[in-house]
Amino acid sequence: MAEHQIEDPKIAFAYLRPSCVLLTKEPTSANVEALSGHLRSVSDGALQQLQDYVLFPLRFVLKTPGSKREGLIQAVMEAMTYVLENTCVRSWESLRDLFSELCLCLCSPKDPGKPATTSEELKLAVLRCLDTLLHSAYGDIVFKLYEPSMLPGLGAAVSLLLALTEHEKARGVQLASLKCLLSLFLQCDCKEEHIEPGQNERFLLGRALATFLPGISRALSQVISGDIRQGHAVTMKAMRVWYKAVGLVMADEQLQKTDTNGAAGDLGRVEELIVKRTPSWRKTTSQRLAMVLQKIISCTSAHPHWRIRLELVNLSHLLLSQCSQSVGECVGPLLKALVGAINDDEPEVKSRCNAALNEMAQKGQTSGEQDFTDVLSENLHSLASSLPRLMRTSDDQRKLFVLNVFLGYLKILGPKVDAILRSAVHLERISKALMQVMELDVTDVKIIEERTLKSSTDLGPDVHQVPSQRKYFLYFTDERIFSTLGKICRMLGYYGNLYLLVDRFMELYRESSVYRKQAALVLNEVIVGAAGIGVELENSRIDWSGINQSRTNQEDLKSSVVSIIEEYISLSNWLLPTVSEALEGKLETIVPNNPEQNCLQLLPASKTSSFHQLNSNIWQICIQLEGIGGFALALGTDFRLLLMTSLYPVLEKAGDESLLVSQAAFNAMCDLCKACDYSSPKELVIKNSDYLLNDISLNLARPSIHPHAPRVLAVMFTHSDASLLPLVADVVQDVLTALDLSYDQRAPQFCSVLHLLMKALVRWFPTTMGHQKSSSKDTQNKECVNLRQFLLDYKKQKELAEGIGVDEEDPNELDVPPPASASDEDVEGPAEKKELPLHIQIAKDVMERCIHLLSDSNLRIRLKVLDILELCVCVLCEQEDELLPMVHRCWPALLHRLTSDDPLAVPRAFKVLCVLGESCGDFLKKRVSKEVLPRLTSSLMKQAEISARSGPVYTQTLAYKLQLAVLQGLGPLCVKLDLMEADLDRVSDACLPYLSCRQPIKLQEACLSVFRSLMELDADMCWFTLNELFCPVTYEPPHPQLRPVTLSGSDKPRNEFTDNVLKLLQEFDSPKADRRDSSGLDDK
Repeated sequence: MAEHQIEDPKIAFAYLRPSCVLLTKEPTSANVEALSGHLRSVSDGALQQLQDYVLFPLRFVLKTPGSKREGLIQAVMEAMTYVLENTCVRSWESLRDLFSELCLCLCSPKDPGKPATTSEELKLAVLRCLDTLLHSAYGDIVFKLYEPSMLPGLGAAVSLLLALTEHEKARGVQLASLKCLLSLFLQCDCKEEHIEPGQNERFLLGRALATFLPGISRALSQVISGDIRQGHAVTMKAMRVWYKAVGLVMADEQLQKTDTNGAAGDLGRVEELIVKRTPSWRKTTSQRLAMVLQKIISCTSAHPHWRIRLELVNLSHLLLSQCSQSVGECVGPLLKALVGAINDDEPEVKSRCNAALNEMAQKGQTSGEQDFTDVLSENLHSLASSLPRLMRTSDDQRKLFVLNVFLGYLKILGPKVDAILRSAVHLERISKALMQVMELDVTDVKIIEERTLKSSTDLGPDVHQVPSQRKYFLYFTDERIFSTLGKICRMLGYYGNLYLLVDRFMELYRESSVYRKQAALVLNEVIVGAAGIGVELENSRIDWSGINQSRTNQEDLKSSVVSIIEEYISLSNWLLPTVSEALEGKLETIVPNNPEQNCLQLLPASKTSSFHQLNSNIWQICIQLEGIGGFALALGTDFRLLLMTSLYPVLEKAGDESLLVSQAAFNAMCDLCKACDYSSPKELVIKNSDYLLNDISLNLARPSIHPHAPRVLAVMFTHSDASLLPLVADVVQDVLTALDLSYDQRAPQFCSVLHLLMKALVRWFPTTMGHQKSSSKDTQNKECVNLRQFLLDYKKQKELAEGIGVDEEDPNELDVPPPASASDEDVEGPAEKKELPLHIQIAKDVMERCIHLLSDSNLRIRLKVLDILELCVCVLCEQEDELLPMVHRCWPALLHRLTSDDPLAVPRAFKVLCVLGESCGDFLKKRVSKEVLPRLTSSLMKQAEISARSGPVYTQTLAYKLQLAVLQGLGPLCVKLDLMEADLDRVSDACLPYLSCRQPIKLQEACLSVFRSLMELDADMCWFTLNELFCPVTYEPPHPQLRPVTLSGSDKPRNEFTDNVLKLLQEFDSPKADRRDSSGLDDK
């Protein structure tokens, strides 16, 4: 813009006249641009007075016959736009003529009903000019556009703009066309000032647009439902144009009047275009609009862009607030769309939706009408009826929207939900819909496979809650859908009658195994919702009387929880098989012979159906455990009174072999701790151990009815400390007695319990294995320093051995009292044996059973017993007087496991032997030397040839694993037993082949560790053996008179043993170098 503008109209006229005349004579783009430049030097006031004069040459260019270049027309449009932006159109004739001329610029010359095939830039320039013209109309002259006489021209403009919107590919042209339509309908939402039509003008505008409503609805619905790639702005603007037009045409205040047309006789054929909005027309139009609305809602309700969903809320709000009487058929879909946004992820959409619903509900209440509530109730019933079908046929995004609508209805109805649920029809529909929608997918075989992993009994006493397993459903995969279903159930529990809901879903729970898991899921959420947990409360939109929303009484809640838990933990619903007989080799889960036994307990003959049935059982138990945890959180500290009935079953499942079940049970324990103010599962178990142990003691005597009592005891051992031991001692004796009486039937269960018991004892009473032995060795080393005393003792012992000095009497020994003192002690009574600590006595009793079970025919039991035996040794290691007799008794069975057992058992038995060697080395030294080493070394030598020739697959075999286990433990075992001479020769000879580079890498490394251990015992023997195999250097005598030493390995060339031998010999050299360095320092 110029720095100084011309204010005087006369001077401005003289300034602009040459450019206008030249443009009239020579209509070129250069002349148009020259005029545009001059226009910017004239002030708005002067330009207003010269508006017609300035527009004349520009309009003249457009009216000139013949084809014109697009650049010229675009320049004219830009100049006209500048003039119209800075002036007002005060004359109706000017407005009408300019409107017509601009519309002609958009038309195709050959077919005026279609847009011209011009460039995108030209279309944008014309549309911008047309929009500016509509904004520049002064006063009420713009309303003359909507008079009946202007219907043909108005219709042509609307058709052109709709055609551009529908068929144009350029997004900018589409948006400009839609903006022109909004301006034409006097609904523009830009920042400029606009003329606000009064009631009569709105009536005139609505009557005019009624003529074009079918075309507007058809074209815009196509745009709204078009390709998502057109962008959210086009869709949003098209929605706004549509609902603004419908709001004008179908406004309740307008349709209450009667259309009158006093000048109808002067219109001629134009009268045929006028639509009379009669009641019949209104009904027909409402029905047609309902179909268009359904299409729009289906495309936009679950749109990924939040602005589209926000515009749908605005659409629903405007039509419901202004046209609810006129579009009766649309009220239901509009409410559905509005309610569906109440749980939107975008806060702005949610906030706008809440405000709109509050306003709608307030409007219905103040007018004394109950239609709003009735419509919501009918919609809820209709949606519940169609919910299963929608969940089967729609995509996840659509399913989420439908469920959000369902949840929205419940939130809006609030306390009125109770009245709706009292209708048997509504309750039936809603409950059956939830049962079908929440059906679980139980076909995943991984659920059964995940049973041998780390269960909750191995998690330790003080761990946090573990993540729960994700549930998979038949009809959806999105986690948000399950979350919304949970919110629906909680909302039902919060607003509905708790007894009614519990009775209904318990009825479905008992009715069929098909509904059982879904019914349990719903019941869990209903109880939590009734307690007000996890409920998203909204302000009531129905009841403004100020009365608080109904909340469930705590006693009613507790009564419902008790009845549900009793059903959950009944034998027929709790003791379900979770392990397949085909997987176990036998059915370890014993199910009572109950006449009320349901079909879930029967394992079908088909393997596939068996998997599905077991999966179903696992999920049912997990859901019931989740329910117990949720019930505890709902009741809080009041749940303490229910621990006597519910804690034992939960602990029973915490020891289940199924990973999902044990994890769910542990999570339930954490919920119980949180609800009942316990700091950890350990405190929960210890504080309630009295009645738990009582139940265990009773149930151990009834294995046919309560087969899993040992599991509860095992879980108690895991989640407790040493303070439990005095309480549990009697029960442990009961377990051992029961094992003695039925070891052939229930040994696996009891062994698991004993294994966890011993792990607990090791954890509660830590010991220091090998400490005493090492300290005694240190003492011996200190004593050996006194060489003179050692030699004197040696001489005396040798003389005694040869009988020298036996007959000599030492005068000092005459005063020694005779051994008759022992008889005196007998007179006084036998010496009382010192009472053992409780954990030592228990470990002895358990080890006693292990001695007998080590020879069991079941490999799994033998493996478990070896683990128990190892733990028993760890507990008894500081009590040699008790340990050594037990080791003596178990040695034959252990030796059999070491030498003649399954390849799986030998490594485990060898591990036990290593632990025994650490605890009682001297006691086992001779036995190992005579009975174990010969067989182990011969086996190693035989297997060395096979492993040297094998390929990479060999490392997966049992033979390889056995070799590796023996080699890894053999070195430490030799050190602990302090083996000498022949035994060490035997071990080194067996291990030498494993120094070959042809052996698997891990076997070579294990063999190196054996030789490192042998170096500690007899370094000279080890050095000589290695040099016999390969000698890297020639040893020259230090003096010529000494003979040279020739080792057999010095003549051998480099071979397969060279690398590993060199590694070991380097380890010999480094300590010698260190000694030489230290001695040199001492000499200095």
